[in-house]
Amino acid sequence: MQSLKSASVTNAVRSAPRISQRSVSRTTRPLSTLNSSAITTTLRPQTSRTVSRNPAIGLSTTLLTSRTQHARHGSSSASSSEALQKTPLYDLHLAHGAQMVPFGGFHMPVQYKGLSVSASHAFTREHSSIFDVSHMVQRIFSGSGAREFLERVTPSDLASLGVHRSTLSVLLKADGSGGIVDDTILTKLAEDKFYVVTNAGCREKDNEYFDQELAKAKASGLEVNQEQLDGWGLVALQGPEAEAVLADALDGNTDLKQLYFGQSVYGKVKLDGGKTSAPLLISRGGYTGEDGFEISIPPSETVEVTEKLLQVGGVEKVQLAGLGARDSLRLEAGMCLYGHDLDETVSPVEAALSWIIPPNRRKADAGYYGAETINSQLTPKSKGGNGVVRRRVGFIVTGAPAREGAEIVAKGDPTTKLGRITSGCPSPSLGKNIAMGYIKDGQHKSGTEVEVLVRGKPRPAVVTKMPFVPSKYYKSA
Repeated sequence: MQSLKSASVTNAVRSAPRISQRSVSRTTRPLSTLNSSAITTTLRPQTSRTVSRNPAIGLSTTLLTSRTQHARHGSSSASSSEALQKTPLYDLHLAHGAQMVPFGGFHMPVQYKGLSVSASHAFTREHSSIFDVSHMVQRIFSGSGAREFLERVTPSDLASLGVHRSTLSVLLKADGSGGIVDDTILTKLAEDKFYVVTNAGCREKDNEYFDQELAKAKASGLEVNQEQLDGWGLVALQGPEAEAVLADALDGNTDLKQLYFGQSVYGKVKLDGGKTSAPLLISRGGYTGEDGFEISIPPSETVEVTEKLLQVGGVEKVQLAGLGARDSLRLEAGMCLYGHDLDETVSPVEAALSWIIPPNRRKADAGYYGAETINSQLTPKSKGGNGVVRRRVGFIVTGAPAREGAEIVAKGDPTTKLGRITSGCPSPSLGKNIAMGYIKDGQHKSGTEVEVLVRGKPRPAVVTKMPFVPSKYYKSA
């Protein structure tokens, strides 16, 4: 659900100063004992500066340049490091040897000293990692008309969604085309209150979209208000040991064993000096395919809470991880990256996201933008519907990895164009080259053999079910 408008993180890693891949070590002193000048002086040779050789660095390993003006999980809209914002964890990243890059209008860590991108990826799969995603936009919609408002701009059924339950959704274009403005996570905090996370790179576009839609809603008599949680922290603790780490950090009043994937709860973290944090919204889920949590934290406590997670877990259980590992993890999990795998020309059906549309909203008069178009696509042409002409699928590619923009062609016939790759990278977990993209309807079935043109050379590829690596979400029996 993240994205960008820029060059690939692979290019960022290649062009940035080399970082040692020796065994992991990390600063053990808390950030509060390090002053800014000491951090800068200590780390300047390797990590304290923003890489300026790539003015447009993004998270996806698939892009050479972006096709869009907005993207999820980041963009390179800032033209210089001076224009970039900092998350609440900026100094903490430097203290832990982060290599920082411009991303989503923020200084963001791509990887950390002592741990390569592939090693960080593997550590997340085997233990747990903390990802700073504070650059993403956290919003609260409230009021008696909040649910109706959100059900107009998304295809979700929020009336039936339980309190403290979450759902993946999409913001839809108001023109009825079914195009996706952004992807989002919606969490129902109360019958009249919703927590909504949207993409950093889409901030300006989404703000304009919501302003226009809120004006329409209020003109129609709906009571709905929006609050942006500017400056708040958002960290993702991901991996098989995430639950144990978080449980040790909490004050003992939150039972994580009863918190399942797609659910949320408020919990307090133990801080130094016998204090506890404010109630933090803890949501079980994430962007890696692993079990994990996303934690929303007030600005004044973001550093303390993150340090406590690192402290209680210890270096053997939890590490900080950057954008590089996050991208390869999400691709193995088959998750979309806005601005690449999703954009305003793509509908949920084409994007293989039909599952986000509940049964009771699968009708032309469901009341959300594009309902008529989207529901006609749900029914294939063979059954009287419009169907779709392309579908998002996964691929295993032999030979060189396929990046975004690579053409998909018929096996043995490069003149027959079937589609394009939208994301791709070598899979650290599988030792194979994986990709996703859009292919002509009818060619989308798993096992279909095609070819992908990589630097003009045909490479064998096989349509493959996603996720490439089985998801390990913590679900109720």
